[in-house]
Amino acid sequence: MTDRQTARISSRKQPQQARSTDLVAAILQAAIQVLTEQGATRFTTARVAEKAGVSIGSLYQYFPNKAAILFRLQSDEWLHTTQMLQRILENLEEPPLHRLRTLVHAFIRSECEEAQMRGALNDAAPLYRDAPEAHEVRAAGRQIFAAFMLELLPEIGESARTAACDLILTTLSSVGKDFSGSPRNEVQITVCADGLADMFSAYIGVLNQRDDVQALTPEKVVVTPPPTAPD
Repeated sequence: MTDRQTARISSRKQPQQARSTDLVAAILQAAIQVLTEQGATRFTTARVAEKAGVSIGSLYQYFPNKAAILFRLQSDEWLHTTQMLQRILENLEEPPLHRLRTLVHAFIRSECEEAQMRGALNDAAPLYRDAPEAHEVRAAGRQIFAAFMLELLPEIGESARTAACDLILTTLSSVGKDFSGSPRNEVQITVCADGLADMFSAYIGVLNQRDDVQALTPEKVVVTPPPTAPD
């Protein structure tokens, strides 16, 4: 990734005063509205500035282009998810499997509540997803979960634990994206999250009992989908 590409999604400057902070907040709120109402293909800095009630010059003081705005929205969403992950998984008052279940419920509910916004950001992802900043933000959440996996699987080898971490995170992300693609009620969310948490708990239990787990690779793991939520 070149320096030029890196600069494309970097903010020009950070707000230092309350007035500047309010301006950036107004721009980001307007960006959310434009993105959810008009989609990624019609998202422009001009539309964001108009919605925010600011000049295009004021917007460019903080965001050089639309990719920078979109990445800020996405990184804020990633940060929120990472903070939720950390808050739940580092709560040592709860047993590890209870924390995993709490995380699954919180994640699935969050995916459903923010589905429209997430979908629009996914459409815009090609503008920033391969930038170093994007990789760094995503890596932070993975590091937190990888540390938690050491609590869940303390006796197995590192390669097997890494494979398990990849499988759980990939499955959680995939199910969350697919499940939140349609409107869901509270009962449906609970049923899906419980099924997914039960599956993960059973998987962890099997890994902790297996003698050949050192040789386990992602290709050898068979994932059973969670039960279908009722209408």
